[in-house]
Amino acid sequence: MATSEHPAMLFLSDTLPWLPQSTLPCSLSETPAMAASECPTMFFCDTPPWPPQSAPCCSSATHHHVPLQLHPAMAASVSLHVPLQRRPAMATSWCPSTSPPSNTQLQSPQKQSALFVYQEYGVCENLRKLEITGVSCRDVYAKLLHRYRHILGLWQPDIGPYGGLLNVVVDGLFIIGWMYLPPHDPHVDDPMRFKPLFRIHLMERKCATVECMYGHKGPHNGHIQIVKKDEFSTKCNQTDHHRMSGGRQEEFRTWLREEWGRTLEDIFHEHMQELILMKFIYTSQYDNCLTYRRIYLPPSSPDDLIKPGLFKGTYGSHGLEIVMLSFHGRKAKGTKITGDPNIPAGQQTVEIDLAHPLRLPDIENLRDFSELSRIVLEVQEQVRREEQEEEQRQEGEDRSQQAASQPAAQPQGGGEGAEGEETAAGAEGAAQDKAPASQPFVLPMGVISRNEDYPRTCRVCFYGTGLIAGHGFTSPERTPGVFVLFDDDRFGFIWLELKSFSLYSRIKVSFQNAEAPSREAFDEMLRNIQSLAT
Repeated sequence: MATSEHPAMLFLSDTLPWLPQSTLPCSLSETPAMAASECPTMFFCDTPPWPPQSAPCCSSATHHHVPLQLHPAMAASVSLHVPLQRRPAMATSWCPSTSPPSNTQLQSPQKQSALFVYQEYGVCENLRKLEITGVSCRDVYAKLLHRYRHILGLWQPDIGPYGGLLNVVVDGLFIIGWMYLPPHDPHVDDPMRFKPLFRIHLMERKCATVECMYGHKGPHNGHIQIVKKDEFSTKCNQTDHHRMSGGRQEEFRTWLREEWGRTLEDIFHEHMQELILMKFIYTSQYDNCLTYRRIYLPPSSPDDLIKPGLFKGTYGSHGLEIVMLSFHGRKAKGTKITGDPNIPAGQQTVEIDLAHPLRLPDIENLRDFSELSRIVLEVQEQVRREEQEEEQRQEGEDRSQQAASQPAAQPQGGGEGAEGEETAAGAEGAAQDKAPASQPFVLPMGVISRNEDYPRTCRVCFYGTGLIAGHGFTSPERTPGVFVLFDDDRFGFIWLELKSFSLYSRIKVSFQNAEAPSREAFDEMLRNIQSLAT
């Protein structure tokens, strides 16, 4: 079908002329849709019950249901219904020409069905567009939204050590998979970049069509296989569309401009050139034939130091990488969502000990690396002693439990431990209360930073450890460092052994369908991606 014949297809730019109008960047962070974990129906179901017996009412705070008056012919074929669950509020700022239909407007079964599709998945195509294209709401629901509902949300592709971040959203009459990329090194505060990897759409009542968007020749034939609830795979059936007339050299130069924003001649560091060439060779061999595994955003708590989430961070010659910051009691963890040959995606790059805040010296002494190193190593030794004492206390409790002649030993030991933990927590709170709201900060002499434009004041610092390893994740070890909190959206980490500094900035994108159903589900996800990386 020609573009002019399809109202949902408009030419927008020279770079992505084949995308529908609703795929403008402003829509990516606002498209609500149903999470896979919320769907109560069977997983593989090509003919879902249509429509449900009721649809949620947007205007009711108590979420009363509005009964649908079905056409007799349609009602006769409905033997099951989908129990609706509470959905996120609809965001329509990216689709200003379409507003939710009111109850008074919903008179025909077609309009009532449209309300369900609109509220359940956030489809912003109005009824007139559906009529023009010859696609009914039932077709959209059964052949597109219901069938592919389990791939909505955040995913990590299996690309060896490099990983990635994919966001699958409903966008009009399309389901689109967007790959999110960090900004060009070393501009950590710049917004994320993104490009489409695949799309699924429905035209004229036919089956949903899967198209690969990789390369620069427009959409072409692709395939999606849903392996299980939290895993799916994509395959391109026309990989010749990925090739360029200038051969691999032209493909590499184009990739380099997109990935790094520069040419190879602009990169003078020989080791960095090798790392870049290695990444191109490794990633391009997949030809968009990838397996994706679901990831969740970390759950938050009022006691968290800052809001957890996704951050962009500098990693020397490897460029910018994506890290997930999560809180686990008195520990905070930074897990790599994208990685490199030294520390692959899925590994825990930094760990922050929130029970051991650091008081930095004055600004003049802070410039002395040996002074900062002395402070950190003293805390490291203190942490080791505390861990040894805890091990000995635990061994004593175990022996007490086994000794029938000393039944009171366990409660007494447990009470002392609880009191010790309480004292430590109180000391931590007192240390933070005494710390100034902000204090001057400067990197010590000799510490290398990819980005010299880091904040010159910080809120608080904590002792932490960072994971370092040789190429191929050989000889990994955790080394001491300093976690520096600048503000709610930026933090840093000083790697003492490497004499290096990483700056992290929050990814300010509101991803939908990415919340973990529980803390246990999130912790299990972290363990799974780490085991795969290992």
